[in-house]
Amino acid sequence: MLYMNQNYLISIVGATAIGKTALSIALAKHYKTEIISSDSRQFYKEMQIGTAVPSEKELNEVKHHFIQDRSIFEDYNVGDYERDAIDKLNDLFKHHNVVIMVGGSGLYVNAVMDGLDDFPEVDPDIRTNLKKELDEKGIEVLQKRLQELDPITFQKIDIDNKQRLIRALEICLGTKKAYSSFLNFKKNKRNFIPIKIGISAEREVIYNRINQRVDLMMQNGLLNEAKTLFPNKDLNALQTVGYKELFKYMDSEWDLEFAISEIKKNTRRFAKRQGTWFRKDQEIKWFDYQDPIKDTIHYINKIIEE
Repeated sequence: MLYMNQNYLISIVGATAIGKTALSIALAKHYKTEIISSDSRQFYKEMQIGTAVPSEKELNEVKHHFIQDRSIFEDYNVGDYERDAIDKLNDLFKHHNVVIMVGGSGLYVNAVMDGLDDFPEVDPDIRTNLKKELDEKGIEVLQKRLQELDPITFQKIDIDNKQRLIRALEICLGTKKAYSSFLNFKKNKRNFIPIKIGISAEREVIYNRINQRVDLMMQNGLLNEAKTLFPNKDLNALQTVGYKELFKYMDSEWDLEFAISEIKKNTRRFAKRQGTWFRKDQEIKWFDYQDPIKDTIHYINKIIEE
């Protein structure tokens, strides 16, 4: 091989349900390497069906890291992940010159590739007041405020994630500047060369795959999984699509059919935001989900062999 003196991190991104797991396993087998997950929903061992973690067969095919390796009761954020992922990569690069990273959580992908942005300290009372407002007035009020103060961030983040919504708002309110204005200033040096691969499909294809996946999750026992998690529904890890809708059914706010339709709708919205996030990265090479894997390998090898 011509790349023995360099380390390469192949990042595979794209919308949920597009086929990232299958491609990552195929590439890991080809390059005889391991996979780290950058999907923030798949970290937690109590959440399996609703986060579409790789199957036991897939996990046995290739060594995976950051899949169901912690509990929903642990506080774990993107800063923790950046530290842990870089440590794991440093270890893996001792044995492999190529490592695969796969996942659709854009913030977590960027944390590994570039490092996190620096934000100024703000008055902690702002966060306290925002949490109180959330409890008293509901999430829609805070979403509307973020849309007014920082429409760029409103389009990019998961606005249904209460923690991220409050984090963006506290920076806006505490600094009198948009949260997005603090992004992309800091680039950390990394000991690898990034190769960024994106998987794409027509919107109708993505939406159909999402709808089918949700139906399959329900068949596989998502409702029962959500019932076991319901007593802890306020934990941050559970503020995610697939669970919060079923919690509303269990709270008798929605019927089951409507809850399932909301899971599909909110997952489609999430996929649209993923597309918006990743399309801004000009370094990503996009392949159609039906393209043969040899095309992707050919592209990667051209970079490695330069």
